[in-house]
Amino acid sequence: MIRIQLQIELSYLVDAYGADFVFNIHAARTPSQVVSAESLVLSQPVTPQIHTDPFTRNRYMRLRALPGPLRLKYAATIDLSHHVADPAQVPEVPVHRLPPEVMGYIYPSRYCQSDQLGQLAHREFGALWQGMGRVQAIQNWVQRHVTFTSNTSNGNTSALDTIQQGAGVCRDFAHVMIALCRALNIPARFTTGTDYGADPALGPPDFHAYVEVYLGDRWYIFDPSGTAIPMGLVRFGTGRDAADVAFATIFGGVQASAPVIRAWAVEDATKGWVAPVRGSQALSTDLGVSQAWAA
Repeated sequence: MIRIQLQIELSYLVDAYGADFVFNIHAARTPSQVVSAESLVLSQPVTPQIHTDPFTRNRYMRLRALPGPLRLKYAATIDLSHHVADPAQVPEVPVHRLPPEVMGYIYPSRYCQSDQLGQLAHREFGALWQGMGRVQAIQNWVQRHVTFTSNTSNGNTSALDTIQQGAGVCRDFAHVMIALCRALNIPARFTTGTDYGADPALGPPDFHAYVEVYLGDRWYIFDPSGTAIPMGLVRFGTGRDAADVAFATIFGGVQASAPVIRAWAVEDATKGWVAPVRGSQALSTDLGVSQAWAA
């Protein structure tokens, strides 16, 4: 089991009219991702509303901020129990056998124009064995054709833009991989967390975007940017693309400071807690919705 301690600090300056916020920074609660403790501290005397989506299990916090400084501190202890599989034994699922709640992740979306990438996807991956090996080949292709470069994209950059530019950040890597998977009728979704294990040379710890692909009977984790250690990824939210799961959506005049994030693993052999490591095995912390509710 992996135990992750997480701390997030966000700071804003709200203008004289106040502002509305929707945050997605609470760790999701799933059968394989247990939030054993958490706390939230706000610097303003406001009462947040927290809603959990019944299908994705995304936890959204909404609040109306008063003029002036707003500081938010979230801390959590998260226990991860990974399903581990041999990639060679994980098949793709034909469209006619996909659960209804998974179907939405094979369609194009705002940042993942899979309907425009069919020719590329079939040329590069169409002849490969239809299983996790093909998805790994897509991830490898993205890592070869996109260079991780800060400040090369913005909130309007799509998968097509990133392929043309050949550079981007984790968000852009995820969009390209998702679009290529969907072009082959492989369900893929955008997932958010923090960049546990990232090289400090890339900058201070930050929020992170990665990918979950539906194979076999569950969602498997992929990190196309290659910057984090997948075994240490804590899931906040999942969606069709970045538009669904921004860590903060703001309505009003606000100046934001850079987030301050810390995430570390607790090691204790007597309790079975081990440090996340990189490996070649397939990892999942989420069943399909139908199976997860039955678990």
